[in-house]
Amino acid sequence: MTYSPIDWSPGGVRVLDQTLLPDEERYIDLSTIDEMVEAIRMLRVRGAPLIGVSAAMGLAAAAARAHDNGDLSPEWAIAAADTLEGSRPTAVDLRWALDRMRRKTRDAAGHGSDGSTLVDVLRDEAQRIWDIEVGMCRSIGEHAATLIQPGFTVMTHCNAGALATGALGTALAGIYVAHEKGKGIDVVANETRPLRQGARLTAWELTKAGIATRVIVDGAAGSLMAKGEIDMVITGADRIVMNGDAANKIGTYQLAVLARAHGIPFYIAAPRSTFDFRLDTGSEIPIEERSADELPTAPGAQVYNPAFDVTPAELITAIVTDDGILRPPLDEAIREFADR
Repeated sequence: MTYSPIDWSPGGVRVLDQTLLPDEERYIDLSTIDEMVEAIRMLRVRGAPLIGVSAAMGLAAAAARAHDNGDLSPEWAIAAADTLEGSRPTAVDLRWALDRMRRKTRDAAGHGSDGSTLVDVLRDEAQRIWDIEVGMCRSIGEHAATLIQPGFTVMTHCNAGALATGALGTALAGIYVAHEKGKGIDVVANETRPLRQGARLTAWELTKAGIATRVIVDGAAGSLMAKGEIDMVITGADRIVMNGDAANKIGTYQLAVLARAHGIPFYIAAPRSTFDFRLDTGSEIPIEERSADELPTAPGAQVYNPAFDVTPAELITAIVTDDGILRPPLDEAIREFADR
């Protein structure tokens, strides 16, 4: 990769502002909780794994600043983590990462650690979370690449690559690994309304990697499937629950329905951090609704702008994880996965 969507900076955390892509590659420095919350809410930082990594790194950076100002305490760190967790409701990686940060904070407090030690503990844990995501994404890529045959045309939705993870990606990880292995694949990237993450972000990073990419409007997916031009569909996820239902960017559900109608395999790719072992079915997943301003329309018209939908387990051919490929019955496979 010639870029990274996130890194440490001398004053905190440096992130690639994804709202400006593909027109401008601009990095911004964040050092406070409010700045990181704003970056997550406004999709400057986005993608379930990257949101978790960013929140952990943002908490560590803000804790260092609070320590310099004499404000840091375990209570401050826990409250800051709670604030960060409220920035977006659907992606469970955010809670996963912040639960780890809260646990480290409580452990440090239980050992009577001073503020300087707490700063180091939080920084080390944030880096560990990032390293874990990097490793999980590489493993997902290796497993997913086994599903991609030479010459395949792969459809994907939204963006689930390096820009969404701070690593190789989830849905795009298998595409990158297949490309590395010289399988000669093509990618169809759905535009992904209303914010065009497929057209703006997936196309940007895949073309930078030299992978042949076509962008289509979301409504053209069924047409290409009917023509026999799509060999498989693979997307990421923001939350997967115990029965195998998966929440992902709005429009994913209809892709799964279309894929089933045309006999095309439909895969989800996600790391362990995206699984919510506390929820039984997709009906329990909180679905974020975005501002009506993101969908310009005629004055006086009402807008329904959910950020995600839920794909039922029965429409998912398999789920590619960092620990292998989970196949139906997904509820049984996920229970075994949770116990490993």
